[in-house]
Amino acid sequence: MSEQEFAKVYEPAKVEAHWYARWRDDGLFSPAEHDGPHFTCVLPPPNVTGRLHMGHALTATIEDTLVRWHRMRGERALWLPGTDHAGIATQVMVERDLQKREQKSRHEIGREAFLERVWVWKDDHGGIIDRQHEALGASLDWSRYRFTMDEVSSRAVREAFVRLHEQGLIYRDYRLINWDWGSHTALSDLEVEHEEIQSSLWHIAYPIVGSDARLIVATTRPETMLGDTAVAVHPDDERYQALIGQRVRLPLTGREIPIIADPILVKIGFGTGAVKVTPAHDPNDFETGKRHDLELIQIIDLDGKIQAPAPEKYVGLTVKQARTAVLADLEAEGLLVETKPHVLSIGRSQRSGVVVEPLPSFQWFVNVGPLAGPAIEAVRTGETVIYPEFRRADYFRWMENIRDWCISRQLWWGHRIPAWHCGCGHITVAREDPSACAKCGSADISQDEDVLDTWFSSGLWPLTTLGWPAEDSELDRFYPTSLMETGWDILFFWVARMMMFGLHFTGQVPFRTVYLHSMVLGEDGQKMSKTKGNVVDPVELVDAYGADALRFYLCTMAGQESGIVFSRARVEGYRNFCNKLWNAARFASMRLEGLDLPTWRAEVLDAPDGLARLSIADRWILGRALELAERVAAHLDGWRLDRAAHAAYQFVWHELCDWYLELAKRRLADDADPSERHATQGTLATVFDLVLRILHPMVPFISEELWQRLPRVEDAPSLMNASWPMISGEGSARTMAGPVSAVGSILADPRVTEAERDIERLIAVVTSHRMLKAESKISPAQPVEVQVRSDDPETVASLERIRESAQFVGRMRSLTVLGPDVQLPKQCSVAVTGGVEVGLPLAGLVDLDEERARLGKEIAKKQKELQGIDKKLSNQGFLQRAPAEVVAKEQLRQTELRDNLAKQQALLDRLS
Repeated sequence: MSEQEFAKVYEPAKVEAHWYARWRDDGLFSPAEHDGPHFTCVLPPPNVTGRLHMGHALTATIEDTLVRWHRMRGERALWLPGTDHAGIATQVMVERDLQKREQKSRHEIGREAFLERVWVWKDDHGGIIDRQHEALGASLDWSRYRFTMDEVSSRAVREAFVRLHEQGLIYRDYRLINWDWGSHTALSDLEVEHEEIQSSLWHIAYPIVGSDARLIVATTRPETMLGDTAVAVHPDDERYQALIGQRVRLPLTGREIPIIADPILVKIGFGTGAVKVTPAHDPNDFETGKRHDLELIQIIDLDGKIQAPAPEKYVGLTVKQARTAVLADLEAEGLLVETKPHVLSIGRSQRSGVVVEPLPSFQWFVNVGPLAGPAIEAVRTGETVIYPEFRRADYFRWMENIRDWCISRQLWWGHRIPAWHCGCGHITVAREDPSACAKCGSADISQDEDVLDTWFSSGLWPLTTLGWPAEDSELDRFYPTSLMETGWDILFFWVARMMMFGLHFTGQVPFRTVYLHSMVLGEDGQKMSKTKGNVVDPVELVDAYGADALRFYLCTMAGQESGIVFSRARVEGYRNFCNKLWNAARFASMRLEGLDLPTWRAEVLDAPDGLARLSIADRWILGRALELAERVAAHLDGWRLDRAAHAAYQFVWHELCDWYLELAKRRLADDADPSERHATQGTLATVFDLVLRILHPMVPFISEELWQRLPRVEDAPSLMNASWPMISGEGSARTMAGPVSAVGSILADPRVTEAERDIERLIAVVTSHRMLKAESKISPAQPVEVQVRSDDPETVASLERIRESAQFVGRMRSLTVLGPDVQLPKQCSVAVTGGVEVGLPLAGLVDLDEERARLGKEIAKKQKELQGIDKKLSNQGFLQRAPAEVVAKEQLRQTELRDNLAKQQALLDRLS
């Protein structure tokens, strides 16, 4: 498209596909080959069969903006792509597809055949999100693509498992785990989401053997009493000391169980003081059972249903059905003493949504205590910085209370645990598949059926993306990585685990900075959900408004810490910003014909007094563009993409388009002085060169297209390779590095500072004159005579310098500068700004009698409204009962009315 005529309307679809293909095919996403500093970032691996959602779009925008910025600064910028096999999520999708197509379960076709189908599914559906990242402009180095189950990742996962096992940090044990009976797998604690529900607390009587007395226990889970193996009391509770060692008859079962003393499980004064102990179905009871060597009776099976040895009448019931039946039977036998309302916290599977059951099982665990210590210290000492800083408290709270991690999953899709079981009881853990038991030598061994938790492989992501543990890995060149950017909600799931693994296996942190962005919410302020109907498809937004518009919007929202409420209107607004930029560049291109930018630099910027050839507006806009480069760089360096985007927006929309282009039109006209025209042409081209560099990391497509079309300082094949306008030094010693260094040489010139003050005054004068016309109901298109005065001689000199330009851009009939000894006419509308009185003589413009009458009516109307507001705000009842935002709105209106009345009264006084 760069070679085509400059279209009147910007069409993102034509520009974006063209440039992404060029960048990718030319290998521009690969890091530079030099020994300078690197900036490495790994993309959080999305689900291999997933689609781009707003969280992905935000992540990609933030990371790509920072990577492109560091690339332009000359660093070895590397952004590593990849996808996650997403164990349970992918397996569930394939199982559903298998059931739909063949009406079969995975168990019916077997493990090997099922895994073949998963790989086919992955090949058919994988890559969708990669193509969507391309549409968003993500400059990922696709030549280094990684998949969490490819050969490199598989080798890394096995190496990590074996090392940890050799070090005693991975072990297998029979323990109570979180069982997801919907997906038939164990879950880690982090995969269980807790919620509070309204439930009940039931008091149940347990008959004491050999006595007519009964021991009352309170429970929130009456159905699990079928698996009770003891009742516990506190050893210091005087009510029950005589009962310790006796037995109770377990209701509905006839079994006798002991009364035990346990100061850990039981708290004196809580409930009835007697607690049922069900080691197979409660984590605290499990530990109690180990302390007292209690029998472990499992009465809930892997399908979440009651099983033997529970009484036959309950076998096969769901947990919910069993609870109803047990309560009915207890009441029938007179053993249900009391029912009280109770708020209960239940755990649901993050994957399937079912209520998780604590069940005993042999599982593999990681002893994370020794791994957590160095990870805590690395953040505490600042070796890794977490941003925003308040998230550090969340990190420390979780890491300091971390529990051993259950890493085995009863799935088929994933990294199969590299452990082989032998009949002799020995388990062989090995890097390569063994042919015999390492203990007895038997060849009759079988590999563990379980696979590893997905987070185990993704916890190694910064290592595997760089080739660890191979000897030819790129860790020496790009590790530790520079940035880990992701959502705050996986700080524990993923970031903490990468910290632990990275430090343990390399002795270095995996990344220097952790940037945690907020969640993107629907336009209703709620979490995006298909059931709520508030999901926004970023691909649809790209199709409708262009990738740059969506990216720029996301940049402006990146600083939100409490959630980003999506706004389609704002995306559309930034599409308008892109159109504004396009139209401004189109205007410039039509006025830059014949410009030889190197010659202009030699004659103007490099000449001894070339700056004198530039107009005040030229000097002002160059200085402002350079200051913008400094501000945007400082914001990006401080992870404030929102402030960087807002600064760039304000400059382009207001300073460049609204003011400079209007001011430059006079000197760019065909009949303008050739020398002046040439000076402003070079300024305009240079400013566009600068601003397109500054915008490129955030809006890469339109900036590349325009940069290729306009004269530019640097002859690089792509804006991606162009230098960022970096400024160094202090005060008068400030200079700009790189190909735009000649521009930087004007930074210290006092005439640039003077030009900035002059243009600020020009803007204030023109804006005030427009306001005065509006207040007096004078058409904006009607040229008027304007007078300005000041008591300060320097200000008067400044007004003289800007007089012609202000008159031109303000479309005034005339602009007269008055000195300290001359006053503005009495019948004049006046505004004061920055020590300058801006006067609009009204004689001949309006009928003074009518204007006085009109002002009188408006003043009376506003005075009446103000009286009403004053009365309302003096009413204590209103102030106490009304919402704070209503009171604030009334107070704001009160201030506005007083200001307006003062202005209109002053004008009426002058006219009178």
